[in-house]
Amino acid sequence: MDSHSNLSIASSLSLSSSSSVDEKKNPNRKLPILLFDVMDTLVRDPFYHDIPAFFSMTFQELIDCKHPTAWVDFEKGLINEVELAKVFFKDGRSFDLDGLKNCMKSGFSYLDGVEALLSNLKQNSYEIHAFTNYPVWYNMIEDKLKLSNYLSWTFCSCAIGKRKPEADSYLEVLRQLEVEPDNCIFIDDRMVNVEAAKNAGIVGIQFKGAVALQEELSQLGVETIASLNGQNMNPVLEP
Repeated sequence: MDSHSNLSIASSLSLSSSSSVDEKKNPNRKLPILLFDVMDTLVRDPFYHDIPAFFSMTFQELIDCKHPTAWVDFEKGLINEVELAKVFFKDGRSFDLDGLKNCMKSGFSYLDGVEALLSNLKQNSYEIHAFTNYPVWYNMIEDKLKLSNYLSWTFCSCAIGKRKPEADSYLEVLRQLEVEPDNCIFIDDRMVNVEAAKNAGIVGIQFKGAVALQEELSQLGVETIASLNGQNMNPVLEP
């Protein structure tokens, strides 16, 4: 048996023992609770290609001339979009804010297989939350892709005022959910965020695609295949 299998078994046992405690507190709550990062885990992030193109820059040129903390402040809800526009660039140059927002919205799309997996998890009655570093512009993602069909936008950094991988962001999630940490599974494409979740006692998975995620969730005992009229429906794995 390989080390990955041993880890999956250990995680499953941990989930099982804590589940019995939390189920006694709330017997109607299905565990584990699933926490999803959004950008480049569920949804394509336009930051790396579309936004530099909007400004007629390379990605590195954009990094070099944008303000070093303005976007982070926007993500944490410390400034609004008008204030962001004033300080987005270090030299204070103006730009078409509405044009930037339209560029971003046009770049949002589900990653391959993700919507089908979310649909399966929702049909199987899992409690699913977004846990994401993003400003109030998450509403543009919602307007286009309707993620709320599958999850709650509960833990956006602009709402809780904390960002991953800060330790207190994970503690805030656990405080609000009122659940043992190992009854949560957190999925993120960035390993630094996954490691921080594990440090908080949360089960962490690095996102490497919908098919791989389905397999890892299944190994942890999560029901990832939905049924329709008694037939298993598994569109995630369809070519």
